[in-house]
Amino acid sequence: MKKGWKIVIVVLGIIIFIPLFFISSVQIGVFGRLPGKKELISFRNATASVVLSHEGETIGRFFSENRITIPFDQMPAHLINALVATEDARFYEHSGIDSRSLVRVVFKSILFSDRSSGGGSTITQQLAKNMYGRKDYRVFSVILNKTREVILAKRIEKVFTKDKILELYLNTVSFGENIYGIEAASQRYFSKKAADLKVEEAALLTGMLKANTMYNPRLYPQNAVRRRNVVLGQMEKYGYLEGRAADSLSALPIKLDYNKTDLSGPADYFMVRVRIETDRILNEISSFRGKEWDIERDGLIITTTLRMPLQQAAGEAFAAHMPRMQKRLNEQYSTSSGRRALKGIPDSLKKMMTTLHAGLLAMDPATGAIMAWNGGIDFKTQPYDQILARRQLASVFKPFIFAAALEDGVEPCRYLDNDSVTLSGFNDWSPENYNHSYGGKYSLAGALAQSMNIPTFSLFLMIGFDKVDRLWQEMGFSFPLVNMPSLAMGTAEASILEVARAYAAFANGGMLVTPYLIESVKAPDGRILWQYMPPRRSDRVLSERSATLMAAMLEKAIREGTGASVHSAYGVKVPLAGKTGTSQNYADAWFAAFNPAMVIVSRVGASTPSIHFNSGSYGSGSALALPLVALTLKKVEKNKEIMSVINTPFAPLPPELEMALDCPDFREKSFFDRLFDIFRDNNIDYQKETRRRRIFRGRIFRI
Repeated sequence: MKKGWKIVIVVLGIIIFIPLFFISSVQIGVFGRLPGKKELISFRNATASVVLSHEGETIGRFFSENRITIPFDQMPAHLINALVATEDARFYEHSGIDSRSLVRVVFKSILFSDRSSGGGSTITQQLAKNMYGRKDYRVFSVILNKTREVILAKRIEKVFTKDKILELYLNTVSFGENIYGIEAASQRYFSKKAADLKVEEAALLTGMLKANTMYNPRLYPQNAVRRRNVVLGQMEKYGYLEGRAADSLSALPIKLDYNKTDLSGPADYFMVRVRIETDRILNEISSFRGKEWDIERDGLIITTTLRMPLQQAAGEAFAAHMPRMQKRLNEQYSTSSGRRALKGIPDSLKKMMTTLHAGLLAMDPATGAIMAWNGGIDFKTQPYDQILARRQLASVFKPFIFAAALEDGVEPCRYLDNDSVTLSGFNDWSPENYNHSYGGKYSLAGALAQSMNIPTFSLFLMIGFDKVDRLWQEMGFSFPLVNMPSLAMGTAEASILEVARAYAAFANGGMLVTPYLIESVKAPDGRILWQYMPPRRSDRVLSERSATLMAAMLEKAIREGTGASVHSAYGVKVPLAGKTGTSQNYADAWFAAFNPAMVIVSRVGASTPSIHFNSGSYGSGSALALPLVALTLKKVEKNKEIMSVINTPFAPLPPELEMALDCPDFREKSFFDRLFDIFRDNNIDYQKETRRRRIFRGRIFRI
């Protein structure tokens, strides 16, 4: 008996000593320091920063953990009831530790290493695990981590109220798919706020906490239904639901409204720019205030200039127009001549090379606020942003020649020769009109409206390269001009963003604006950390007279010229001025349009100029790029808010400017013109001619 008692005493001693040893060792920090009261109070979850449109609609998020933190009062009562009933029925009775469950854990999970014995952890213990994670202690991992959580749970209960514990828990738990917290889960699976969750929806999300992959309603709907019904049964068991209500809710099918806005959406290309610009802003803030903000963890609220209805309309326009044009291009390259053009190119590259790319940008010309930014057809397969890609401008460049001429004193009713010329020294190059019509003379307004190449070249010779180059630089283009005669035909290169900025000067009286896309950056509590401040002064690049005349002439180009189909064929009601552009061999198609409230630019082309349409029927600016703008504007006509902004007419012209434009677009040559032509040599030395005209014009103006 004595020996037996000794054995019993030893066993009991071991049973008591081991837990006490581990508890005391963990408490004093032998296995790592435990957070104290101050650390617990200051704990903050890594929270996703949300990006909002101008209207306040969520565009996307930046996160290391996709989480939206919400307060307890935004969590519905039935959500709390479902959680407590399922995860910790005695939550309101214990002080962090449920004794009955703890005994089971000690004897099964710890002493006998039975990991399948079930939980036992209270909500508070689970919170401790979620807050600070678990560590690897090898063979002692289970007992040490459980002990840490027990101690932390007791500390948490002393620091926080029960409601606060539930708030912290529901903001920390994982719902799979890198989703953390009930708010992000609610928006992901039901496209609604947690406050708006129905009972059955709250039960379904609560059920996912047991195993967020196995009970994912998108992946395993049957599993999710069974688990949801278990939760509803627990709610009935503990008096949170009547039996009849539980039965009726259990019979309901799952109705998801799955939303992955945080991962991809209608503004993917724009989000890349927002990330870059926000990082710059946060660096600026930290350098001035000494506080560093983390865009992926600190739950910032980033409000942008993006007009979501316009952005979505652009996406729909791309989806409607681009597949049709891609099909046409594929058909062209499936013919024998098309296959010959691709000869020698590996099959693996053919599809990539013959894929069309497109971009569209809308901007407020008065402020520079970006209203829509669609940098491509598919962000996943074509991540390179076409808004920033530099391509030949073709006829979209011509307005800069005409604007430079107006600034130089040339009047809109000045007539320009339309006779073919040959340039010696440049392989006898002869500029051609797209319609192959020659002879007579065009006014500046008529030449621009009809996009006539030879009159434009005549004007370019008249004013000279230097004046065009000066305006080009003042408008902020990054790529320098090359003094070549083909420049008049639009061989200069620029991006959609640069073109939009330059055309904005035609819309706003000649002022150069700086594009911007972020209105404000706020802390999670709503404090403004940074707010966009417009520059105190804007640079004037054109006189108000020249800008107004350019707007009127480009309005004529839309009304009567190459851009007329935007109104006639597509029925767009928004007043527009603008210009189409088609580069050599139909490699790139452009359309740039504007009114006093919006400038909108689109471009379409393959990744290399060697891949292109063979005719203007599909490859011209009016056939390929203009429809993107037209369809976008057509799709937003029902949106009263957007239309109240962009449906802005041009102001009536002052009488003096009306008179300056009051002349026919075209006239036949007079007797004296024809007489002069007898003595004129149509073979031009470009360098000598530009030098001669510069000297001649200098003498005229000195007189």
